[in-house]
Amino acid sequence: MSNENENACCPEFNPQKWDDKILEWDNKNFIKSRVCTFFYMPMNFGSVMRKLDKLVNFSSINQEEMVCLSDHTSKWNMDLYIAIDKEVQGIENVKLSGKHYCKVYEGKFQDTGKWCKDFEGVTKTKGFKTSKMYMWYTTCPKCAKKYGKNYVPIIAKIEE
Repeated sequence: MSNENENACCPEFNPQKWDDKILEWDNKNFIKSRVCTFFYMPMNFGSVMRKLDKLVNFSSINQEEMVCLSDHTSKWNMDLYIAIDKEVQGIENVKLSGKHYCKVYEGKFQDTGKWCKDFEGVTKTKGFKTSKMYMWYTTCPKCAKKYGKNYVPIIAKIEE
């Protein structure tokens, strides 16, 4: 009998480590790339990730810390920020710093609007002023089905 997670391409996500947490980043390394979207739905996410994997070799990254942030800059594209251990040649490298609040949601992607509204309410209740907000799609649809959960953390830079 084969292991159910044997063909998983995404690491299994542990929501307890991230839910309702404040993350403090000091020049955390990320590589940045862009994905085309159609009314916010990613069109070439897989091909962009395969290209990035050739540059980075994701299997060499600490999978527990493989953060992949999506910044929906418009209906037509989104920027990806993938946490890395060190700078990578041949792609834009960026560093993120500051306090960030993270809340984890679970469900279907069409609930994103509800999650964002809830996230805004939660951060206001906590007295946070948010600026940049990112979505973290922790697994591809195939792996979400395999694991039985589709976790999507929302992470926003905050000022208390």
